Amino acid sequence: MSDAANSGHGLLGILGGMGPMAGAAFAARLVALTPAERDQDHVPTLLCNDPRVPDRSLARLGQGEDPLNAMLRGLRLLERAGASLIAIPCNTAHLWYDQLAASTRVPLLHIVEAVCDDLRRLGVWGRVGLMGTPATLKLGLYQQPLLQRGFEVIVPDDAGLAQCVDAIAAVKGNRPEAAFEPAAACIRALIARGAAAVVLGCTELPLAVPHGRRGEFATALTDSIDALAKAALVRYGRIAAPVGLALAD
Repeated sequence: MSDAANSGHGLLGILGGMGPMAGAAFAARLVALTPAERDQDHVPTLLCNDPRVPDRSLARLGQGEDPLNAMLRGLRLLERAGASLIAIPCNTAHLWYDQLAASTRVPLLHIVEAVCDDLRRLGVWGRVGLMGTPATLKLGLYQQPLLQRGFEVIVPDDAGLAQCVDAIAAVKGNRPEAAFEPAAACIRALIARGAAAVVLGCTELPLAVPHGRRGEFATALTDSIDALAKAALVRYGRIAAPVGLALAD
């Protein structure tokens, strides 16, 4: 981890646009979650919200163009701007995390690690329900890290996966009001199967389930947008790390 990021200085780069609303929401939640009394208490950020990046899910399912080169162009832009740390508010993009991290000397936060840390912060153990895109669920982006942390993972059945897809599509289509019911139905089904918490493992899903309605569910929800924002704030010294979390050098 760079000294600039650890000391609370330097620019946070946000590789967004995947989708555009999720990137913008991440920037807004970063501000909202920062303990601040004045403008200067916030983390300086630069958002690259480029929606021209090819669809990540289609690419991983063998049905579309590889987005790696487009994501690398965004990384280069953030590097040239002086980013000392980079966050990528797109879960599916993390299927290319190793290639992205190997291509830059700027440290990249990992959204799955951030969610795992948020589950610890929430005091959640045992069974965890996992929502996400077909690609992230099929390719196990979250499953192995969660299992390594001692969680049992419950994924949606076919009906629940279709509900996830409907909710994500509604948010991407600028219809967030149409996203709540399918997302809520999937959450309730995972709770009925014994989930002690539900991971909103696509950055459109937190936008489908507004904070003001999360009290309707009888379980904890961990929000991958907020979890990633908290991980950035830990790195910049704005909030404390979860108990037992050792920051990388």
